[in-house]
Amino acid sequence: MNENVLDVHIERAGYSDSKNTITNIQFHIERGELVGLIGANGSGKSTTIKAILNMLEMDGKVTFSSDKGKRYAYVPEQPSFYEELTLWEHLEFAATVCELPEEWMDYANTLLQDFRMDHVIHHLPTSFSKGMQQKLMIILAFMIKPDVYIVDEPFIGLDPKSTKMLLRYLEKEKERGAGILMSTHVLDTAEKYCDRLLLIADGVIRVNGTLADIQRLAKLDSGSLMDCFEELMEW
Repeated sequence: MNENVLDVHIERAGYSDSKNTITNIQFHIERGELVGLIGANGSGKSTTIKAILNMLEMDGKVTFSSDKGKRYAYVPEQPSFYEELTLWEHLEFAATVCELPEEWMDYANTLLQDFRMDHVIHHLPTSFSKGMQQKLMIILAFMIKPDVYIVDEPFIGLDPKSTKMLLRYLEKEKERGAGILMSTHVLDTAEKYCDRLLLIADGVIRVNGTLADIQRLAKLDSGSLMDCFEELMEW
């Protein structure tokens, strides 16, 4: 039996002044599993992620399973950083807070080279493009090697080479045993890389299953995820 690294049971969550409230959101993520969270704008994807991260009030329970204390790493849709710290100082700060072993520098340098950020390690992120700021968030997440990754629209602003590198590292982390929840609008990538998909609409999960499950539900045996998404959204 596979081990769950994240169990989510949200009865209700949302913003008091907004209609984007989610209800009865229940799912889990197993060790070594990449789960895609898909849905239209305003469907409840970001609210679900914020509820999981305890960033807003919610009724329910969210459980992270971790043996080493590194419960999760969050890659937000909008990069968030300290304006007065350089890229390298961000890495040093994360290593200190997360009590990473001394060899963290070797892995950090590999990440910097792979994501082509090694030439700006002493620059302030405020001078970076949106894609470079996103890569900083990605590098920080991979550097700490958590049990769970929560990734919100990670491909925005990334060039094709960086997108490919991100997916390669996500595959490596799956092999290591990390669980990954990835919210994305890039359905062709979700179709190719996600082990399971959560389709959310109007604040509730409509479908929780594999691509084959979604194809059967949409009655499109060989349909793409995009075709199935459009069909199910008409319900």
